[in-house]
Amino acid sequence: MASSSVASSPVFLSGTHPIASPLISPAPRCRKEVSRKILAVMAPAQSRSPSTTGSVKHAMTLTEKILARASERPQLSPGENVWVNVDVLMTHDICGPGTIGIFKKEFGENAKVWDREKIVIIPDHYIFTSDERANRNVDILRDFCMEQNIEYFYDIKDLSNFRVNPDYKGVCHIALAQEGHCRPGEVLLGTDSHTCNAGAFGQFATGIGNTDAGFVMGTGKVLLKIPPTLRFILDGEMPNFLLAKDLILQIIGEITVSGGTYRSMEFVGSTIESLTMEERMTLCNMVVEAGAKNGVVPADLTTFNYLEGKTSVNYEPVYSDGHAKFLQEYRIDVSKLEPLVAKPHSPDNRALARECKDVKIDRVYIGSCTGGKTEDFMAAAKVFLSSGTKVKVPTFLVPATQKVWMDLYALPVPGSGGKTCSQIFEEAGCDVPASPSCGACLGGPQDTYGRMNEAKVCVSTTNRNFPGRMGHKEGQIYLASPYTAAASALTGLVTDPRDFLR
Repeated sequence: MASSSVASSPVFLSGTHPIASPLISPAPRCRKEVSRKILAVMAPAQSRSPSTTGSVKHAMTLTEKILARASERPQLSPGENVWVNVDVLMTHDICGPGTIGIFKKEFGENAKVWDREKIVIIPDHYIFTSDERANRNVDILRDFCMEQNIEYFYDIKDLSNFRVNPDYKGVCHIALAQEGHCRPGEVLLGTDSHTCNAGAFGQFATGIGNTDAGFVMGTGKVLLKIPPTLRFILDGEMPNFLLAKDLILQIIGEITVSGGTYRSMEFVGSTIESLTMEERMTLCNMVVEAGAKNGVVPADLTTFNYLEGKTSVNYEPVYSDGHAKFLQEYRIDVSKLEPLVAKPHSPDNRALARECKDVKIDRVYIGSCTGGKTEDFMAAAKVFLSSGTKVKVPTFLVPATQKVWMDLYALPVPGSGGKTCSQIFEEAGCDVPASPSCGACLGGPQDTYGRMNEAKVCVSTTNRNFPGRMGHKEGQIYLASPYTAAASALTGLVTDPRDFLR
């Protein structure tokens, strides 16, 4: 749960009960999709007779609309079970072999997948390791993709140098976005809980198990229960010391790791509209840490500009109706927030970074689908640049994809006089950026880069801090934004980035 100091200064206005707080102010209306009324509890479904002038329109949320279209239904309500047509199915080296095994068992050894162009297979988790079983998983994927002539298989054969593998991408969730597989209005399923990352594109994206995935491989369909929607209205100008990671840690700390269980989390407001696509991905990426079925940001010009040149597939965005009913709405004045961390051993164990200033750390880890994107490293480089000093603890850098890795060596950091991230990291004494992959986020084999093989204390930009998550079961992980992670690397203590960002 949240720390006492955080809980005493709520930034949420939930339900219809006003809360006296200096952090709450009337939020400006954000476009037409924001409801004019805050609803604490969704009204029970009602059957209506047609009016004299025709059928009464059934207002739906963004998620409901996507699933209604995908199930070829004119309208849907939370709690209904429907067969949904899937647009994209993704699997990777951990769950892919199991999914393939179920597909072959249920549909036959010689069965063909429902659509070879709608299945995306991305090895990314246990890649740069000498573990034979991990390597064998990738071999299984390769054999299956050759057998089925899968269009999108991002293979890696030479583990000694990832750059000689032109097809290899890296972390599946970021690769899906960069390669144009994330499109507004579509349904994207993946055998990974953080598939919800793709909701940043205004689509329904969620993780499924191997059994469901095996069925989707053969039929292109899945049975889903329609989730009710929680709406989060974030307004106010983002302070220069905050990132989207702070926003989602604030939300998870408020509603807890079970507060979004089998619910959709929709994000709107002036703050959301100002976020880049990578920051929106961070926000949607961690809704599963609140137990949510999916997270979603309505598509807008930022979305369309990002997708330009990435996909030739036609897509049609949808938006929540003005009178759609939400299970609950929350309003947040972002301008009043402070840098946060999630203390061990839960993502909802929220605390202000400055409250943890006496916590000594052993290492910093910057990477993963949550915190290993180009903008995440740019943010860390900004802190190192402003300090001009060297890190005091080992600082591991794991780019999410090949593209991110190249950006670290090619893109100048604003205000640096032309220096790249890699130059700034070298001057700060960080480790050389590693081969792109999930790295130590999920622990992995013993020889995984950055893995905690001893009981260490780590500040990490990853998404989970459960016991054993990054390796050793007695390791302690403080989840933080790239700003906070970089600031902590410079001091050897959990550090508020405002100490370096002016």
